[in-house]
Amino acid sequence: MQLTQLKPTREDRPAFLLVGALALVWIVAYNNLQPIADWLTYTLLGLSRESQIGEALNFFIYDVPKILLLLSGMIFLITVVQTFINPAKVRAAVEKRGAGVGNLLAALFGALTPFCSCSSVPLFIGFVQAGIPLGITFSFLITSPIMNQVAFVMLLGLFGWQVALLYLVSGVTIGVVAGLILGRLKLERYVEGMVYESKAGSKPTQVLEEQLTWTDRFERAADSTRDIVSKVWLYVIVGIGIGAFIHGFVPEHALTEIMGASAWWSVPAAVMLGIPLYSNAVGIIPIVSAMLGKGAALGTALAFMMSVVALSLPEMIILRRVLKPRLIVIFVGVVAVGIMLTGYLFNLLV
Repeated sequence: MQLTQLKPTREDRPAFLLVGALALVWIVAYNNLQPIADWLTYTLLGLSRESQIGEALNFFIYDVPKILLLLSGMIFLITVVQTFINPAKVRAAVEKRGAGVGNLLAALFGALTPFCSCSSVPLFIGFVQAGIPLGITFSFLITSPIMNQVAFVMLLGLFGWQVALLYLVSGVTIGVVAGLILGRLKLERYVEGMVYESKAGSKPTQVLEEQLTWTDRFERAADSTRDIVSKVWLYVIVGIGIGAFIHGFVPEHALTEIMGASAWWSVPAAVMLGIPLYSNAVGIIPIVSAMLGKGAALGTALAFMMSVVALSLPEMIILRRVLKPRLIVIFVGVVAVGIMLTGYLFNLLV
């Protein structure tokens, strides 16, 4: 493909202006979500910042548009990028390196991407549609929310380099091993048909590269964004609503008492408690730090954090649009076991 094919033509200028204007609106809206949520919750409605209903409603008002904006923006960008990618070549490159190396590369890529569990889903869908093996896409989906550069720095500052490094290695290991296991189970039949229909409905990428203008690419991205968001928006709202309720009304001391227990069941209990919650690694680390200050075991607290960011209930609700229930259950089970083993390892070594 020649570089001249990437240059926009005069006919593409209106499309670029429209996309640029929408991108500016997106950036301004995203950067002002928290002040708007605070104003609506605490000024317009007059709720107290210390009240449970105020905290829960503020969480809901902030997170619903945040996730929908992230989904829309990423789906649009990913679709534009996909018009330049030859799925056959990507699939061939992954298959050439083998499952193990492919899983490791996907996990490392996930560790470098600053996405929460819900906003990792569009990339997961894009990888599946590109023909990348399911187990490798799961390695990305698992590692991306668990690992976060800011979270790594915060752990480094709070607990030292040994804990931060162990967190990094364990997160990537969970992604690689769980992806390998899920890949060997041959679970493609449990992916919803809409994913493969979108893939089948696409023209060969080589043709797209020769024929599509930038306007065509933007139109294709807009269609894909509308299609996917229209199918998942209700699941996003319901999932975040559940997470907001638990975020506002579940007392922190109840979690701390369980995670501070020395019994063998404290790690599995912490993982089970973390799954219904919703946050990213950066948001949950201060809570983990407070729990540790009240006596929670480090491995148990980190297992709780990993379950919150990698197996959140809102993520499962969104994934239900693209994965059948049996695959979601298998996915949760494999990842939960990996997180529990990591929790026990931390408790043993630290």
